[in-house]
Amino acid sequence: MTAAASPSPPVGWRCWVAGARPRTLPAAIVPVLVGTACAVGVAEIHGWRAVAAGVVALGLQIGTNFANDYSDGVRGTDDPAERVGPVRLVGWGIKPAAAVKRAALVSFLVAMAAGLALAVAVGPELVLVGAASVAAGWFYTGGSRPYGYYGFGEVFVFVFFGLVATVGSAYVQTGYLTGLSAVAALPVGLLATALLVVNNLRDIPGDSRSGKRTLAVRLGDRRTRVLYVGLLVLAFMAVPLVAGGFGRGPAAAALVGIVLARPPVVRVLEGARGVALIPVLGATGRVQLVTGVLLAAGLWIGAP
Repeated sequence: MTAAASPSPPVGWRCWVAGARPRTLPAAIVPVLVGTACAVGVAEIHGWRAVAAGVVALGLQIGTNFANDYSDGVRGTDDPAERVGPVRLVGWGIKPAAAVKRAALVSFLVAMAAGLALAVAVGPELVLVGAASVAAGWFYTGGSRPYGYYGFGEVFVFVFFGLVATVGSAYVQTGYLTGLSAVAALPVGLLATALLVVNNLRDIPGDSRSGKRTLAVRLGDRRTRVLYVGLLVLAFMAVPLVAGGFGRGPAAAALVGIVLARPPVVRVLEGARGVALIPVLGATGRVQLVTGVLLAAGLWIGAP
């Protein structure tokens, strides 16, 4: 695959927007919506805390995206002759590595500032959670032994953009851990992980040549496709646990997302590759967003 298959590089401020990878941002927004909804009927909802949690999540997601761009770029694993998918600022020579690194650090600092405000209001334990989240975002592809290069990226996404973000968003409202938020985090985390899996499925050829041993590279094409479908199936299987197990029946509305999930699943099972997987990535993001919004709305409406 050649660089010509990728979209033309943007210019000006648009390159920074593209570098932030907007299609991945539902992974940051959804857990905050769901986690906050889990606290409805259990504790008083503080609007500013929900907003701050959203700033933390978005700052971490964007910071991780820029950090990934920077680290992959300086390692030379983003060859523009092979890369298929979103713009890479460093690898494509659009922005200097130092500038992208600063963008990552600024994003992390914004997340830390919002997190510090929450820690003052809720408890110092949030400082430790925030520090772990920032470290996980940086060392995904940064440092001497980036865990994303060894097949652990999916674990990071499930833990931090599923469990931690959802349970944490509920925690900043209630001040304690709840079983509902832990179970609701399952579909959130599984859908976020599916987004990374299809991204890495698309990148198997280039990652294999560059020595980036993602989980998709380790599993191979066929088993990665099975994993993608399995994550979506498990995500929707978890929805009834949330709706029925905790008496919040309206949360079952999230199952509507199955309708949106069918087209990307079909494309993956049909063997879509390279640029043909870019629309699948966007469709998976829409599944995550719509399912998450409906799950949050159902949890809110069904609150005691």
